Amino acid sequence: MPEMSGLETTRKIRSLVGNDVPIIILTAYDWSDIEEDAKAAGVTGFCAKPLFMSDLKSALLAANNPTGKNEQAAAWTLADFGGKRVLLVEDIELNREIAEMILTEAGFVVESAPDGTDAVAMMEKAEENYYDVVLMDIQMPVMNGYEATRIIRNMPRNDVKDLPIIAMTANALEEDKEAALKNGMNAHIAKPIDMDVFISVLEQFVH
Repeated sequence: MPEMSGLETTRKIRSLVGNDVPIIILTAYDWSDIEEDAKAAGVTGFCAKPLFMSDLKSALLAANNPTGKNEQAAAWTLADFGGKRVLLVEDIELNREIAEMILTEAGFVVESAPDGTDAVAMMEKAEENYYDVVLMDIQMPVMNGYEATRIIRNMPRNDVKDLPIIAMTANALEEDKEAALKNGMNAHIAKPIDMDVFISVLEQFVH
């Protein structure tokens, strides 16, 4: 990168966040020449560009499973929600793409909305029982997840009463969980998402 290289950026980020957060280098070049320096700087792994879903998945799995315990990595990849339809509501494109990858891998048919307003519009157009579950971000610029959930719950149709709506938020305090439930949500998943918790919560509500 023009002003600060990826390795220097990694060193600075690593000094701020400590050792627990994975840092993955995305590069279109052969990284073997810099691998040793990169590891010393705190890089967790590498992923080649252009990005392919399979490579990204492998890099994310490896970064989040540094001990190499394959059974831990397999726990969420073995989940099968074949044919179930999820409405994913998330305003940050990268978060949305990663969630789509995970959900598709688990067998879901994924439809996405970048804001609460879009989620409400999609629900209004959908026939009853079209969606099996909604994953709802809370902090969104136009209409937040709480408001979108309240509107969906009050639609004049039968399916919205029992439709699982699961909050996804970086706010993981007890009052945030309570706020999600008070606004009509069924459960709360903290971000950054723990894969096993994510799949476990989905398994509680999607059958």
